[in-house]
Amino acid sequence: MTKQVICINWGTKYGPAYINRLYGMVARNITPPFSFTCFTDNPAGIREEVLCEELPPIAVEMPTGTLGIWPKSRLWGPKLGSLTGPVLFMDLDLVVTGSLDPFFEFGAPEDVILSRNPSNPLEKLGQTSVFRFSVGSLLPLQQRFEADPQGVADEYRFEQRFVTRNAPGGVSLFPAPWVRHFRRHCRRPFPLNYLLPPKLPADARIVIFPGSLEPYHAIEGRYDEASPVETPLGHLARTFGKGRTEGVWAHLRHYILPTKWVEEHWRE
Repeated sequence: MTKQVICINWGTKYGPAYINRLYGMVARNITPPFSFTCFTDNPAGIREEVLCEELPPIAVEMPTGTLGIWPKSRLWGPKLGSLTGPVLFMDLDLVVTGSLDPFFEFGAPEDVILSRNPSNPLEKLGQTSVFRFSVGSLLPLQQRFEADPQGVADEYRFEQRFVTRNAPGGVSLFPAPWVRHFRRHCRRPFPLNYLLPPKLPADARIVIFPGSLEPYHAIEGRYDEASPVETPLGHLARTFGKGRTEGVWAHLRHYILPTKWVEEHWRE
């Protein structure tokens, strides 16, 4: 059976470089045969190995004032381009660090399986940065969302909570070690963050980057776009001097050294 990987891209936040890198990481870490499809509003600059399909239609205005990535609801419709059967969705800003084959072998083909959200462990919440589903199986979610998009977003805040709570037949979760969260599982705690670069957990197959810390920030050794690249001593010197933009404790915790393993994996 062909392993089907999909991603989605709209607007200008992520360009073809992200899609091309994701394809490269997938191709190096999957046993053929596989396909890679990007649903996008602009296929320019995307490498020829990627099948580009138009964004799946949805007849709503997206909610406002919410943290969720609700345009992903386009993927919940009755069709996904030319694809049928199980597909593995992957966010554009993640890093693949190990074999993806188990993501297609875990559970039954018809199951909806999400990665685990480490931010709310007691809630048993899924994460849609990486999740597997069968084309058309989430149509009831799309229909409910279309009926009241702002109301659904206001109630659930994040689209992954909506999927976790309402997917037909319920959801399963991939084993926790397979998908790791860069800020929560890889960064060193203070004061080790000034001495050692972020670690790659031994069993991690994918590292996700929710929030404002992108893979290229990790490569450069900074916490977000507003953070400068600086030495440990330079960052410490700003703790009680000019230029600190957050509280002392946050400032100390948010320093990271350049992360070589991200650079090694996050490439075409």
